[in-house]
Amino acid sequence: MASPILPSLGLGSGLNTTAIVEALVNAEKTPKQSQLDRRTSANTASISAVGGLKSALTAFKSTLEKLNSATDPAFLGSVATSSNDKTVKATAGSSAVNGSYSVQVSQLATASRVASDRYTDSSSVVSASGGTLTLTQNGTSFDVTIPAGATLQQTRDAINAQATSKGYTANIVNDGQGSRLVLSSDTMGKDSDISVTGVMTIDPAAEMTAAGGSGRVGELAKDAEFNIDGMALTSKSNKVENAISGMTFELLAKTDTNSSVSIGVTANTDGLKTSLQSFVDAYNSLVLNINTVSKSVQGADGTWNTPALAGDSAVRSILTALRNELVVPATSGSGQLTVLSQLGINTSQASGMLEFDSTKFTKAINDQKLGGEVQNLFNGDGGVLDRMTKAMEPFSTSGGVLDTRNKSLESAKKSLELEQTALDARIKDLEASLTKKYNNMDTLVGQLNSQRDTVTSIFEAMAAQQKNS
Repeated sequence: MASPILPSLGLGSGLNTTAIVEALVNAEKTPKQSQLDRRTSANTASISAVGGLKSALTAFKSTLEKLNSATDPAFLGSVATSSNDKTVKATAGSSAVNGSYSVQVSQLATASRVASDRYTDSSSVVSASGGTLTLTQNGTSFDVTIPAGATLQQTRDAINAQATSKGYTANIVNDGQGSRLVLSSDTMGKDSDISVTGVMTIDPAAEMTAAGGSGRVGELAKDAEFNIDGMALTSKSNKVENAISGMTFELLAKTDTNSSVSIGVTANTDGLKTSLQSFVDAYNSLVLNINTVSKSVQGADGTWNTPALAGDSAVRSILTALRNELVVPATSGSGQLTVLSQLGINTSQASGMLEFDSTKFTKAINDQKLGGEVQNLFNGDGGVLDRMTKAMEPFSTSGGVLDTRNKSLESAKKSLELEQTALDARIKDLEASLTKKYNNMDTLVGQLNSQRDTVTSIFEAMAAQQKNS
């Protein structure tokens, strides 16, 4: 008797050919797919880890650049305050001495400005044949080439293109009756007036006239005149450096008659502590990131968590390079302060991170008077920040170690994708081949079963006839 045909079974054989094909395909695919999945997962984790490490290095470098800024120093041993910073600003350098000063400003330094003869407008021709326009200041001359047929506007553009790097600026001003070329200079102070000869002549000894003649605009350039604690001083610039050792004054306005600006200089203990803590925090953040992607950790259940870059030589090299710079003693102009440990900064042997002992720091500043030397230890060429920045360059720069590692991982990722594509295609072909074979088998078994049923029916009919006869 024929076997019943069940749902999802072969119509001819009664076997679950779909399940058989699926089992055979899985037996072929599973081990290879598992291996590919593990490699892909490891590759993805490594790419992510390298990207995170690059970001951490960039953040650390950014912090170092900020702390190493020449325009906004972070490790000044002293801080200066002004009673009126709209009149006089003061900055204390590393060699400044604590104290107080009285500053009076009677005159600010000014720069030279001169104007040409009046022209009808900016399109008026200055020189039909062209030639040289010579700018002279403080005994030094600079030649500007003026093309033939140059207009006032073209003359201005030529000066700005050729002489801006020398501190000159040209513009065109309409005085209501016509246009003039006005020349300015960045250089301040007495005897720094601009004279012009060549295709155009301007004598700063004469003042420009309402009738249209050339000359200086306003007064001749002047030196700044001021006094500190009653001592009369002059300066070619409104930025006065080292009138008092270690101090910089920026003169912004004249003081009222019989009034002065008080400048106080005190130890920058809190500011130094904040800057040092910023350095420690930035370093520790980088080390924590490095440890996260490279240091195996044993869990509470005794199993080990192995991160993507565990044992990676490049990562170890980064840590080594940075740690080496922490212990290099300063040798040039360092005075008593030569190593970070004197400020209470030490490396934890357990974690590799920095620890900041504020008590030891306070003692170093208040008792040992090392505040004025901190800037030399950290800032400038050869300082801690400069050395650390250079130590990171092989890893953080474009085309460096991490960039190369990332390119290698991306290449491996593409290879894995190709392997996955090839595996998928092979498994698809295998599934199609097995399905065809089992379908053919099912058809053949169905035919055999049909023949069996036919023969059986014939014998049963013959037996019935014999019995009835």
